[in-house]
Amino acid sequence: MMANLIAPCQRPRLGLALAISSRLCYSRTSHVCVMGKTLSSLQDRRGLAYPSTLFGPSKSSKGLASWQFWRSQTLHQGVVPKFAKVKCKIATQPMSTAMDEIVTKDTPKEIFLKDYKPTDYAFERVELKFVLDEDRTIVKSIINVVPRSETSNPPLVLDGRDLKLLSVKINGEVVKSNNLSLTSRHLTLSTPPSSPFTLEVDTELHPEKNLSLEGLYKSGGNFCTQCEAEGFRKITFFQDRPDVMAIFTTTIEADKTKYPVLLSNGNLIDHGDLEDGKHFAVWEDPFKKPSYLFALVAGQLESREDTFTTCSGRLVHLRIWTPAQDIPKTAHAMRSLKSAMKWDEDVFGLEYDLDLFNIVAVPDFNMGAMENKSLNIFNSKLVLASPETATDADYSSILGVIGHEYFHNWTGNRVTCRNWFQLSLKEGLTVFRDQEFSSDMGSRPVKRISDVLRLRLSQFAEDAGPMAHPVRPHSYIKMDNFYTVTVYEKGAEVVRMYQTLLGKQGFRKGMDLYFERHDGQAVACEDFFAAMRDANEADMSSFLLWYSQAGTPLLTVTTAYNPDTRCFTLKCRQEIPPTPGQPLKEPMLIPLAVGLLNSKGHDMPLSDVLDGELPLSLTDASGQAVTTAILRVEKAEQEFTFVNIPEKPVASLLRNFSAPVRLLQPDITDDDLLFLLAHDSDEFNRWEAAQIMGRKLMLNLIEQLQQGGKLSVDSAYIEGLRSILCDPLLDKEFVTKAITLPAESELVDLMTVADPDAIHTVRRFLIRAIASSLRKELEYAVEENRSLEPYDPNHSSMARRALKNTALAYLASLDQPEATELALQEYRTATNMTEQFAALVAIAQNPGEARTSALSDFYEQWKHEFLVVNKWLALQAVSDIPNNVENVRQLLDHPAFDIRNPNKVYALIGGFCGSVVNLHAKDGSGYKFLADVVLKLDKLNPQVASRLVTAFSRWRRFDDGRQALAKEQLERIAKVEGLSDNVYEIASKSLVS
Repeated sequence: MMANLIAPCQRPRLGLALAISSRLCYSRTSHVCVMGKTLSSLQDRRGLAYPSTLFGPSKSSKGLASWQFWRSQTLHQGVVPKFAKVKCKIATQPMSTAMDEIVTKDTPKEIFLKDYKPTDYAFERVELKFVLDEDRTIVKSIINVVPRSETSNPPLVLDGRDLKLLSVKINGEVVKSNNLSLTSRHLTLSTPPSSPFTLEVDTELHPEKNLSLEGLYKSGGNFCTQCEAEGFRKITFFQDRPDVMAIFTTTIEADKTKYPVLLSNGNLIDHGDLEDGKHFAVWEDPFKKPSYLFALVAGQLESREDTFTTCSGRLVHLRIWTPAQDIPKTAHAMRSLKSAMKWDEDVFGLEYDLDLFNIVAVPDFNMGAMENKSLNIFNSKLVLASPETATDADYSSILGVIGHEYFHNWTGNRVTCRNWFQLSLKEGLTVFRDQEFSSDMGSRPVKRISDVLRLRLSQFAEDAGPMAHPVRPHSYIKMDNFYTVTVYEKGAEVVRMYQTLLGKQGFRKGMDLYFERHDGQAVACEDFFAAMRDANEADMSSFLLWYSQAGTPLLTVTTAYNPDTRCFTLKCRQEIPPTPGQPLKEPMLIPLAVGLLNSKGHDMPLSDVLDGELPLSLTDASGQAVTTAILRVEKAEQEFTFVNIPEKPVASLLRNFSAPVRLLQPDITDDDLLFLLAHDSDEFNRWEAAQIMGRKLMLNLIEQLQQGGKLSVDSAYIEGLRSILCDPLLDKEFVTKAITLPAESELVDLMTVADPDAIHTVRRFLIRAIASSLRKELEYAVEENRSLEPYDPNHSSMARRALKNTALAYLASLDQPEATELALQEYRTATNMTEQFAALVAIAQNPGEARTSALSDFYEQWKHEFLVVNKWLALQAVSDIPNNVENVRQLLDHPAFDIRNPNKVYALIGGFCGSVVNLHAKDGSGYKFLADVVLKLDKLNPQVASRLVTAFSRWRRFDDGRQALAKEQLERIAKVEGLSDNVYEIASKSLVS
């Protein structure tokens, strides 16, 4: 699943100028990058990154109390803090019979990994019948139940929410009420048979009233479903957990005129007309699956059709379903799907296993997309694209998310997770796979930079806050809250480390063994680890700590060269900061990729290294010396010595970001960084050198500003950027990344006490200083990269547009008549959305008539294209114009905004959370506005509300005044009676952090 992600920087493609793209989910997420400050509009597969990612690490470990301990005190011992939720909202509506008398309330329950055990009953086959209607829907389920024990018959507990129970039968006989227990969350059969039996449950539900967008609901007049993680229990009573796998057959009945298309998982085995203008369809999925992969769609849809011939020669029919008017916008999605199918065969030997693959695009969807077996349901923004309405970033997101959901067919569907704690087993692995796919389809270095940016700005911040949790969490109250960047993005980095340590061939061997052992099973992270270890006979015992320990390791590396012995030594020290529930950590296995550059900037051959006193060979499979060594840092302190090094080298460390750590190099100089920027063969580290210089410069300027000093820019830094900008041999998209300054949220993360106003002032100063110093070069970049050729989403064309738009944004920052007119001219003459919106972004940096007029013109031009209007909302929301909170508040009442639509909420409110200076306004107006929206939204869609409330979770990072104002709003949220479990969990954790 591609979860929705709120993050300050999510897969930026246009660098300083603009990026709108998606694996939280990102997943890929749509976002805008205004002069390098990214707004994410949460439409992504990738995990759920949160607005909290705008904040940096805690000032100290003070307050990092154990969430598990706190919960045990409050829930198990009856101690309720003043902000705790004390009233549970009843979600289940009982049927209006004697069943009313047996309904009781449930209290939110914390689920622990350590308590996992298999169910007492297996479900072998499930037959579902849906009678869809405008006013109510009837769901009839027939389940073949098999007790796991022959000697006992414990109660059978079924999950259920927001359902009206009509009847329960066992083997055709109505179950008496004294054998049933019905609560707001569960239906329990007290004494079921001890031998296999048939369970029939009839329920009534109201999809037309379901604004939570979980379970079965209506979107754009069509019925559709979202069942991951726990949405199936809003459809019928069931053991709604991923280790309960069954064969599903689904019958759908509906009005033929209103709902001519009826879709579900698997193969269509029957269909026909019924009386009263109705029709039916019967779908059978031949593969066992858990309930979270169930899907149903019914409505007025048309499809783009194509075919794909698999490597074994089987013909697969491909269909992408949308409203009729959107069919022309699905061409890129279909190309992406076919590319993904071919890539998975070529790279992993994985072939599609059915004869039909459906994708449906819906406008109202909490997630970015969902990998339901053979019937993927997508947020419309991750399917629909045309040059006139979608940006390059949108095209890239669609490619990545289409790939992600398709790749889930094996890593998630054929092999699924035993319980939700193992979520990264499918999501982290599939994120890694879609990252590799997108890298092969475009620029591998640029893709790696984008992925690491997202990790640093979102996941590192999450690791340093109250929501810190391991890749495999230890507990949760609402699983929806754990579709996080830690599970997705850090999980992907864990998978990447397997490949770094074992090599691509070794990783492929491990993948092959994983599928050989576990096809058709629900498994745990240890099973994936065991396949990698066993296939390569590798010693990786300490690697499992990556799944169980939270926090970002801090790796400090110092270097020394001895010309007499010709030895170059790296001294490594790792430490992992305390996180909630984990004050002490053990050393991790960190793969450290190292290259050494000679005085001419060439890679030195590396053949021998000492790990302490233990000699290690670095030669490759053919016996040749390598130019990048993979060192295994496994101890708190460890020393490596390279021998036969003829001169003092410049070390290129953590190449390709070989591990998700914070790297500190105390002895690296600015001259070293400039040298790496100019010569390093590892393009990621060339970019990293520019970023380190930019961070150092801005932090120094912030200190000068706070002390009342005059701001000035080091000319060496400017010259370094000039050399990159003017190098014709570099990939233009890489140049865009290299000249983009670190984001404001990243600077927040690096300060002891965050000062949003100073950060914003310094960053704007530096942007304008660069624009002024490099004006001629930037003007040339705009002129040289114009093109009259038809739009093409290939890499070279995207790279050209990215550099042009970034240069334009720099120039427009000067707020001078000539620069503004240049941006206006680019806006007026643009022939595609990428360039038109990038010009609008450039213009909108500065308040004034040009901004007001351009925004108005853009809306009038595109007000009938809802996805384009969302970009317009997001751009205004992320603006750093002073007191922008009032502008955003007024947009809540604009006809373009609808609080019931997640995309619009993510664009406007998520966008506002991307403005560090306005969200954290000194008067607290940003905090109050956000709390107002969260409380209103919680009554409609708790999932979306909980993702927004995380913007408060790092309130202790700021000065005392802001802390008091943020805490006041957090307490206000937490005290609300009837608050959803989703928001309650985030708010309460934030307050005890």
